[in-house]
Amino acid sequence: MKPSTAAIRAGRRASASSLAPALWASSVWESGSMDDAHRRATALRADEFYGRYANPTVRSFEEAVAELEDAEDAMAFASGMGAIASVVFALCSAGDHIVAARQLYAGTLAFVQGPCARLGIEVTLVDGTDPSAFTAAVRPGQTTMVLAETPSNPRLELCDLHELGSIMGPFTVVDSTFATPLGQQPLAHGVDLVVHSATKGIAGHNDATIGVIAGEKDLIDAIWGYGVLHGAMASPFDALNALRGVRTMAVRTAHQCETALHLAEWVEQHPAVTTVHYPGLASHPQHDLAKRQMRQHGTVLAFELAGGTESARALIDRLQVARCATSLGGPETLVCHPKTTTHASLTPAEQELTGVTDGLVRVSVGLEDPADLIADLTTALG
Repeated sequence: MKPSTAAIRAGRRASASSLAPALWASSVWESGSMDDAHRRATALRADEFYGRYANPTVRSFEEAVAELEDAEDAMAFASGMGAIASVVFALCSAGDHIVAARQLYAGTLAFVQGPCARLGIEVTLVDGTDPSAFTAAVRPGQTTMVLAETPSNPRLELCDLHELGSIMGPFTVVDSTFATPLGQQPLAHGVDLVVHSATKGIAGHNDATIGVIAGEKDLIDAIWGYGVLHGAMASPFDALNALRGVRTMAVRTAHQCETALHLAEWVEQHPAVTTVHYPGLASHPQHDLAKRQMRQHGTVLAFELAGGTESARALIDRLQVARCATSLGGPETLVCHPKTTTHASLTPAEQELTGVTDGLVRVSVGLEDPADLIADLTTALG
């Protein structure tokens, strides 16, 4: 089946004949006997035992994502950061080494440079846009994980999935939140694990906070063994909303990607804008790589204003259709100033290193008519 059809059909095991996903709100299930209780307690991911182990609604969402990623299995978490933290702590120990792209979401950067360092996990940051940087930084026998995000937040920079998938030895992990499973498939390039903040484009309605990983079943099961102790499990209510979002993801992202390219081309011509970051633009320095490894070029763009922070403030304060908010992937177009919001936790030096400038504005394109968004931006930039 094509991905758009799979999104409609996937993840229905726990819903019987109901077309709408069924909500299993229970935190615990009755066992038929003491022997039955022992069987469930010692089974892998028994979804009718205790909510921290698994839940039928959550499993339905996981199975849908696994099918869309062409993975053997998937596992959901309470947030995207819950997914990242669980993966790292499940697979890495004191004395291990991680190679990570410096173009990571600020929360992920803070995690690998804070808690990981405190617990004795060494991290080397590399330029993820350099096709050989990850491989060159791997230390045979010590590097346990290679961690990348592509496209990156907020400048839409790309990592070469083929290079990542070719690295032998450490686990390779790609945060594919900006692309969604319909935009690219890191596992098809040999990457071990794909991670999503499914709060964003997968759920797609700003009403679920949830993360998910997908990959080989044995690896997912190993992470689950740690995850039940870590406790960052997804809520069945959020999984229900996310599974509903999966059903409409194809039509949503198709419209949003088309509008994002239209806006990027328009903004690129505006005299107040110095640079536009969007992989679908021919002017993007990695446009050829985007064409090779992405099915869609994403629903998010960013651009630089010559006037810095004050120009960004004036723009955001004047907008009437687009809204000032820091998430992405939902039906409303959202605009934010990364330096003072999503990446405010970074030091000025770290912001400079990751390209988060005073004039950088990030736009998550929604489902509004493109003409209305252009009219809004015309007035706000005027």
